[in-house]
Amino acid sequence: MILAALTWASFRVRLAPAEDSHLDVSGEVTLLPQEGGALEKDASRVVEWLVPAIQDPASARNDAGKYQMVQREKRFEPDMLVVPVGSSVTFPNRDPWFHNVFSLYRGKRFDLGLYQAGDSKVVRFDRVGPSYIFCNIHPQMAAVILTVDSKYYGVTDKGGHTTISGVPAGKYRMHVWYENADADALEALTRDVSVGEDRSLPSITIGVVEHDLRQHKNKYGKDYDSDALAPTY
Repeated sequence: MILAALTWASFRVRLAPAEDSHLDVSGEVTLLPQEGGALEKDASRVVEWLVPAIQDPASARNDAGKYQMVQREKRFEPDMLVVPVGSSVTFPNRDPWFHNVFSLYRGKRFDLGLYQAGDSKVVRFDRVGPSYIFCNIHPQMAAVILTVDSKYYGVTDKGGHTTISGVPAGKYRMHVWYENADADALEALTRDVSVGEDRSLPSITIGVVEHDLRQHKNKYGKDYDSDALAPTY
């Protein structure tokens, strides 16, 4: 009886690495103009993420982290950022002039007000979805922060390839987001997937709809002052 118990325990130990293994999952995305024509040559900046079929709320909270979007040379760096829900993003001003960062269109709504060179402010992103980020002084500054409800996500390269690392075997809901796409069309691409022996996500094709982030109003819903297009500050 003791020998049998030891044998079973040894068998379970050998099984544990396979059950607890974390896998690298790959995906492939194709971008296709809605009016037809040739495929887009640059298929980067598409985000794919996997939400566990059974998700522990406490674990989801632990996925939150700290990120940074720098204001430098009248640009946001990076101009696209993916963060798990609940994460904090710091907005340091590395320019020698004032900035006024805000997001009032979709996702997380906030207005950091006017702050000077060297200062930094923090926003907690607690709402899933894209938040479009602008500066109320410099209209050329535009960025997006995508908040996802998982720590398992990847962003495509120019060839449309993505890798999501460290994914435990199991069942997931796959979501897709791309800035230049219709929201309903993206929702229709949602899939149930299993990660295990098969480490490939379903290949997807996204119809491209151009959105110019730089064509936006200021935080008061008005046009920017024409002098702001080439400001001295």
